[in-house]
Amino acid sequence: MPLSEHEQRMLDQIERALYAEDPKFANTVRQTNPAVHYKRWIIKAGLGFVVGVVLLMTGLMLQSTVAQVAISVLGFLVMLLCFLWGTSAWRRASGGGAEAAAAAAEAKPRRKGGSRPGMMNRFEERWRRRQEGEE
Repeated sequence: MPLSEHEQRMLDQIERALYAEDPKFANTVRQTNPAVHYKRWIIKAGLGFVVGVVLLMTGLMLQSTVAQVAISVLGFLVMLLCFLWGTSAWRRASGGGAEAAAAAAEAKPRRKGGSRPGMMNRFEERWRRRQEGEE
C-alpha cells in the first residue's frame, strides 16, 4: 500500500534532515541490504565451523593426553558456537524470526493511561499491517 500524501511528505522531510546531518551515514544506510549482512555471517560461521573441525582433528592426533583433550574440547566448542551463530543468521536472513516477534508484540499488555496509543505505537501497527498485506 502506498503512503498517504502526508506520510510521504514526513518521510521526505526526515530523509532530507538525515542527509543534511550526516550524508555519509545516510548513503551507507541506503545502500546496505540486511540479507547481505546475514549472508556474510553465515559464511563466517561456516569458516569457523571448519576451523573447529580442524582443531578437533588436531587434538585427536596429538600424543599428549592433556593437550589432546583441551584442543579437542576447544574445537568442539568452536564448532558448536559457529553452528549456532550460522543458524541464527540463516533464520534472520530468511525472515523466520518475524512471526515470533509479531506474536510477542501482540502479547504485550496495553498501557493503562487511556485507549489512545502513542505515535510510535500507531506507526508500528501501521507498519505491521502493511507487511502482512492488510492495508
